[in-house]
Amino acid sequence: MSNGRYEDSQLYRIRHSAAHVMAQAMLERFPEAKIAIGPPIEDGFYYDFDLPRPVTEEDLEWVENRMKEIIRGNHPFTMREVSASEALEFFKDQPYKVELIKDLVSGRVDENGNEIAAPAEKITFYTHDTFTDLCRGPHVANTSEIDPEAISITFKKPAGAYWRGDEKREQLTRIYGTAWENKEQLDDYLNRLEEAKRRDHRVVGEKLDLFTFSPLVGKGLPLWKPKGALLRDTLERWLRQIQIENGYEPVVTPHIGNLNLYRTSGHYPYYKDSQYAPIQIDEEEYLLRPMNCPHHIMIYKSEMRSYRDLPVRYAEFGTVYRYEQSGELHGLTRVRGFTVDDAHLFVTPDQVLPEFKRAVQLIQHVFNTLGLTDFRARVGLRDPQSDKYVGDDAQWERAARDIIQACDDLGLTYTVEEGEAAFYGPKLDFIFRDALKRNWQLGTVQVDYNLPERFELEYVAEDGSRQRPVMIHRAPFGSLERFIGILIEHFNGAFPPWLSPVQVLLIPITDRHVPYAESVAAKLADVGIRAEVNSGKARMGAKIAIGREQHIPWMLIMGDRDVEANAVSVRLRTDEDLGSMPVDEFIALAKRVIDEKSLSLS
Repeated sequence: MSNGRYEDSQLYRIRHSAAHVMAQAMLERFPEAKIAIGPPIEDGFYYDFDLPRPVTEEDLEWVENRMKEIIRGNHPFTMREVSASEALEFFKDQPYKVELIKDLVSGRVDENGNEIAAPAEKITFYTHDTFTDLCRGPHVANTSEIDPEAISITFKKPAGAYWRGDEKREQLTRIYGTAWENKEQLDDYLNRLEEAKRRDHRVVGEKLDLFTFSPLVGKGLPLWKPKGALLRDTLERWLRQIQIENGYEPVVTPHIGNLNLYRTSGHYPYYKDSQYAPIQIDEEEYLLRPMNCPHHIMIYKSEMRSYRDLPVRYAEFGTVYRYEQSGELHGLTRVRGFTVDDAHLFVTPDQVLPEFKRAVQLIQHVFNTLGLTDFRARVGLRDPQSDKYVGDDAQWERAARDIIQACDDLGLTYTVEEGEAAFYGPKLDFIFRDALKRNWQLGTVQVDYNLPERFELEYVAEDGSRQRPVMIHRAPFGSLERFIGILIEHFNGAFPPWLSPVQVLLIPITDRHVPYAESVAAKLADVGIRAEVNSGKARMGAKIAIGREQHIPWMLIMGDRDVEANAVSVRLRTDEDLGSMPVDEFIALAKRVIDEKSLSLS
């Protein structure tokens, strides 16, 4: 187990300090600018500004060079506590800082605009060189701890950002930066960014004809084309079968529910800002469902259960809807309508630990089969400073103990992080690192004592008494849309053969070889292998190039000799030539690779 946090690392301090240096340089370039917030983020930092004019590339180059000069000045970062009146006087010409200071005093937010539960105990300033900012730190002791050759703000274009994330408020200019401990790390990161552009799932998905978006349908609502639907269906069928083998029962629930259902669960108004507005129907209000769990709860509650019936495991590929801000939508990885491979287990308190472990093992099996082996686990606990969580302290502590015990029993490497829990209970998230070393939160397993309490769920215990079950929420993929977007970028569209929408491309050399190609395609279809015949007029080399660009695992080329020998000449998408082999031999090879869900092609 590790308790290390990014927020406690030297890299975090470097980036936080670099954000202040950038703000100083920007104010020198734009003296009339109004400054907002500038926190470190994953892989870098940003700062938001209200600027008198748009930023140009020339501005960014000037600011980056000025940042390097400031850093080389070896300026110490000094902290001092100030009173609210002193802070307000100091920033009287900076309206965004004034708003933050007033909210700090009233206890609404911290200096980065994050919700907090109580008024700040103190207000602190950090100063380096000529620049002072409202900040709680941490920072490096001196700018000499920042390598001036390991920073960049010219790698990414500025973006618009609404103040406090509210689209009704002022739109600011967000300048992004990145900072690393040395130039080699920076160069590696910039190279990965370029590779990420080439792997962008929106670009690759269009090239492979997987999905599309239509403004007439609506922003953030993907439309799956036939090949994308095949990929999606293959994943769903596979996980469904695994779940059935593990004792899960399928359920189907509506995409809409009475608003009172979500009031009872706490999802409304708790997540009101990220939900679509209620719909008025027959003098009642309904909501596009933001979560599947209340629906599954009502199936459980539809009949009385005995302890002998537990655990009850319900599973559904349930589509949910969230109102994400337009500026936050991003291909498949941030959408407004998405499908969750949701399952909810209703268990006795004594069953929590073994059932939790089984759910974790199922997720591990899913990841390992897909070759997603570079992942870690994160135990998310509630933040003791926040009031956003519901439920009894003892139940929270018991749930956390069970999760940590499960991790230890299974030998997982994990971190424990406060503030990462769901509002109703602690959870275990799986953080996957892809081929570009980016971290993605995928599968999750959560322990919940609170929703059974809210819905007054019961089962009859062995002694005849009525007892509350405990819920376990579980989703290996999370959002299916987001998961597929991540898979596209991780594999760069070259999916394992069992997942490839088209597994075999048959390439007849001339028109007279087309009937033979079609007969081979029929044989492949008979054993469940997805194949297409390219009978177009293009030359063979062009057809091979098309297959390679489409990342089709196997290309079968057939001419006179192949027809005479009832054979095919096998070319892999990697350009490896396996030579000629009998059709039945190829079918056996492909069938084995597909059935084993192998990551290799032969």
